[in-house]
Amino acid sequence: METKAIIKGMAAGAVVGTACYMISRSPDRKKKKLKRSTGKAVKAFVTAADCFSSMI
Repeated sequence: METKAIIKGMAAGAVVGTACYMISRSPDRKKKKLKRSTGKAVKAFVTAADCFSSMI
């Protein structure tokens, strides 16, 4: 098994799980803003993970 793929998957799962928890616990008026910022954060994480993978 590839350790890099496992770590990358676990980190992505943690980010998505945290984002879903934050969205589910926030008031309705803040959900739209949280969804937008969460999308940006996930995109930034994917970009960073790809850069990290290419370095290794």
